[in-house]
Amino acid sequence: MSATSDTLRAQGRMGPRNIEPRDYESTPSLLRRLVNDVGMLFAQELELLKSETSESIGELKAASISVAMGGAVTFLGVLFLLLSAVYGLSTVMEPWLAALIVGGVVTLIGAIMLMTGRRKLEPTSVAPRRTARALRDDARMIKGVSTR
Repeated sequence: MSATSDTLRAQGRMGPRNIEPRDYESTPSLLRRLVNDVGMLFAQELELLKSETSESIGELKAASISVAMGGAVTFLGVLFLLLSAVYGLSTVMEPWLAALIVGGVVTLIGAIMLMTGRRKLEPTSVAPRRTARALRDDARMIKGVSTR
């Protein structure tokens, strides 16, 4: 030891180094702990996946109910609007032609809306993004540790 460290220790500024029992662990013991920690990490990631999935399903269920109720009310309103459009057009043309024109336009609009809605329900919109990102980060970390 140097004179400086003896002086500091004598003055009480530098205590003896605290040595943890872990400082003396063997390599197999450290590897066992690493394997246990990795297993625990993946178990926690799995719990996060479960939680995130159930949360997404709950949100999807609430949104579906809201869309269904709104759709039913809108459907009734649209029926009356279409009926009035047919009555209005029938004053200038034959009633069957007025109904055909209104029906064709509404069918075209409905087809466009169905295609748009189907795109919004693709599986990527309900994917557990946080869990996937965390698993990728964990895999990169493990690969980084194993290459050293």
